[in-house]
Amino acid sequence: MRIMGLDFGSKTVGVAVSDSLLVTAQGVEIIRRKEENKLRRTLARIEELIGEYEVEEIVLGCPKYLNGGSGTRVALTEDFRDRLERRTGLPVHMWDERLTTVAAQKAMEETGVPREDRKDYVDMIAAIFILQGYLDRRQNGIMAECEET
Repeated sequence: MRIMGLDFGSKTVGVAVSDSLLVTAQGVEIIRRKEENKLRRTLARIEELIGEYEVEEIVLGCPKYLNGGSGTRVALTEDFRDRLERRTGLPVHMWDERLTTVAAQKAMEETGVPREDRKDYVDMIAAIFILQGYLDRRQNGIMAECEET
């Protein structure tokens, strides 16, 4: 069994997958689309990756504001979650993703990734942080998903 982590953005989806022991998260790819509302190919690619990695659960980053409030991005992400659940039949857990992009940028800076190349990796690294947070909490028996709006 593996778990997939997703960082859903307006034109990209960062993808990470756990190891089979559910201990670590590894980056897989960034799915790019030309238009925000065009999700058919994105969902099809996620389905391919689910089969390839034998994924049984999905963790989807929930983009709440720092103060805990919700905006239009949360609503769009919840709609994406609903589409994922219908299409894949897998459980999709919403997970608080606050500051994962900041953490991803910091990690790339610390490892020497040139500033101009960071945009090519940030979504995948954010997906790693989302999934790793979920895995860590799961191992400790603490499950604090993003509250529903």
